[in-house]
Amino acid sequence: MQPSGIRKFFDIVAESPDAVSLGVGEPDFDTPKVGREFAVRMINKGLTQYSANKGLLRLRKLIAAYYSERYGLSYSPENEIMVTVGASEGIDLALRATVDVGDEVLIPSPSYVSYCPCVSLAGGVPIPVPCYEKNNFRLTSEDLRACCTDKTKILILPYPNNPTGAVLEKEDLQKIADVCAEKDLLVISDEIYSELTYTEKGHVSFASVDGMQERTIVLNGFSKAFAMTGWRLGYVLAPRELLYSMYKIHQYVIMCAPTPSQYAGIACLESGLEDGFQEVLRMKEQYDFRRRFVLDALKKAGMDCFEPQGAFYVFPSVQKFGMTGEEFANRLFAEKKVAVVPGGAFGESGKYNVRISYAYSIRDLTFALKKIAEFTASLV
Repeated sequence: MQPSGIRKFFDIVAESPDAVSLGVGEPDFDTPKVGREFAVRMINKGLTQYSANKGLLRLRKLIAAYYSERYGLSYSPENEIMVTVGASEGIDLALRATVDVGDEVLIPSPSYVSYCPCVSLAGGVPIPVPCYEKNNFRLTSEDLRACCTDKTKILILPYPNNPTGAVLEKEDLQKIADVCAEKDLLVISDEIYSELTYTEKGHVSFASVDGMQERTIVLNGFSKAFAMTGWRLGYVLAPRELLYSMYKIHQYVIMCAPTPSQYAGIACLESGLEDGFQEVLRMKEQYDFRRRFVLDALKKAGMDCFEPQGAFYVFPSVQKFGMTGEEFANRLFAEKKVAVVPGGAFGESGKYNVRISYAYSIRDLTFALKKIAEFTASLV
């Protein structure tokens, strides 16, 4: 197993204090004040003990209410929801609870770097399903079906997508659902960027597609929507039998998610359900503005880039410059001290792309994009 392609690159960047980074997928906003203050009050009251293994019941009830309001889905807080240490723990639990040695797990490529290693650690075989820029990096039912074999057991469905920013509409999901039913696939739907969807219709949870809730493990969390990356707070929603298997692993390995983080999550969700998630919408509007700003700047710099509709990344192609994403990123850093992530870190389908995060201030983006434009001009 190789080290993370992202961290490997940014270990080098960290040693250059004058570098400007557009590589980290972390909100530059503060955690909502209501969450921070409530967590502090609970800490000052001494409420820092273990919670129930599945998480505070109050939080699980709020998660159930959130998915009911947002997607019309019904989950039992007692038996079908579990709080995890970030959505990352959820990925690991879902795979370890369901993968037998030799099982094949389909993963759209490019995608988040953790999926393939976690499949391997669980004894499975990760099978990349290439997604193409001509399709706006959407997973298609045709490409999915072509990769299925007798050993295929699971599909990981990571939309909105990191690193591409691609989203799937309900029509796309229905076609994928048809293949999953035909091939009897379990689906792990990673919806961590669900609130950062810029289409008119918004995010559609895969579990809300007819017949899919019973075969879907939904992963989500607070890191992106509520700017809570360091709090390490995620959750899993799944059919009772599947959640029970994940719960047993979580019980022995983790015990429970940090209790102060859970209190922060409670306050954020309670406030959001009352006011229509105004704080989340405020952050989303800023990301959307930056998204359009970055796209315009990259096009002016002569870079080819499809318009992402989710998350906070753009994924421009650098193939026209005769370079791979890694070559482009290395030269850009060496010559302009601007760091972006080589697309190949997310799978072979991203070999000729780079990932640029716009989870940064307009000031930082303006400065970095000016340097990128200078660099691309030197390549013509």
